[in-house]
Amino acid sequence: MTPSGRLFVPSLPTLWPHMLVSKPRPGSLPPFSSPNVRYFYFARNAVWLTVKMLGLDNGEVLMPSYHHGVEVEALVDAGATPRFYRVGSRWDVDLEDVARRITPKTKALYLTHYAGFPGPAAEMRKLADQHGLVLIEDCALSLLSSDGAVPLGTTGDVGIFCLYKTLPVPNGGALVVNGPRSYSLPEPPAPPSASTFSHTVSALLQNLELRGGAVGRGLRGLVRTVGHGTVKAASIERVATGTQHFDRKHVDLGMSPLTKRIALAQDLESIVEKRRRNYFYLLGRLRDVSTPLFNQLPAGTCPLFYPMVVQEKAEVLARLRAKGIDAIDFWKRFHPACDAGAFPEVAQLRRSIVEIPCHQDLSPEVMADVASVVRDAVRSENRSKKRAG
Repeated sequence: MTPSGRLFVPSLPTLWPHMLVSKPRPGSLPPFSSPNVRYFYFARNAVWLTVKMLGLDNGEVLMPSYHHGVEVEALVDAGATPRFYRVGSRWDVDLEDVARRITPKTKALYLTHYAGFPGPAAEMRKLADQHGLVLIEDCALSLLSSDGAVPLGTTGDVGIFCLYKTLPVPNGGALVVNGPRSYSLPEPPAPPSASTFSHTVSALLQNLELRGGAVGRGLRGLVRTVGHGTVKAASIERVATGTQHFDRKHVDLGMSPLTKRIALAQDLESIVEKRRRNYFYLLGRLRDVSTPLFNQLPAGTCPLFYPMVVQEKAEVLARLRAKGIDAIDFWKRFHPACDAGAFPEVAQLRRSIVEIPCHQDLSPEVMADVASVVRDAVRSENRSKKRAG
């Protein structure tokens, strides 16, 4: 709890002031350790460029039926046609279904690693090689994760990453090109500095509320009110992150220098360790009130969040948010190009998965409070179901 007694648990990690002046550390994981990398404002920009760079436009790309939708929009805007394969109830890729759906029009296989959990990259690589296809690894939800000793994003022809979901940065996506072939990728221009400044201040204010209780909450509210008025009066374009749709006018935006500075100053190994610690705590405290999607955390996995299985999403989300936990409704909609009726397991996932934060900002004491609130919310949901039945 904060000193005021009110829980405040943001969905993403916050920015500590010292991170603005910390010295850079050598990057030990992709994309920071990758020799052939380009940084963008959004990961979706990297999807768009991948289609153009590898000549996938006017061809078909086999994608998972369990998707966000913005990556599909970027791929379609770049000129490729998505086709979809089955994903099971445990985020498991149906490799036989992938193989069945490959046709002469197929140019690439697209593999998404969900919330840090590794998908079958080696098996998809083998399948791609057998058919002479490109393999795209989408690691937007899996920055810093490995499959055992193999970092995610290094098996495919390209790896695509999102930085701001895992690190306390104002923006940032990355495209890593693997293998011996070299591509001449122009360095995209930096985004508007005012937009970067706005996001940075917001992350600092969230940290203030996380650490400062009622005083921090009041100051954050005051600064946000003044800031919103200033932004509006100055007609500053704030390029929002975490948006639901692809916007062509932002496709050429690069990552800000400030984002790179903050990202390179992070202790990546410590982040992985803290996220795993928090995930294990939730797993131990919540498994008896909701059957976990995963009973274990594979070696090397850096969990983005704890995937909570619920029956009534809206009800549980409302209870959690009322208690100060910024839980997220995870991927509830299919892209219109995908036939929802053909993938019932994915439809059920979209109805039942809630993101519970477990990021590096949350101490063991906070995680104990989070677990208690989540248990109460799920128990209340179960009681409501019994009364309704």
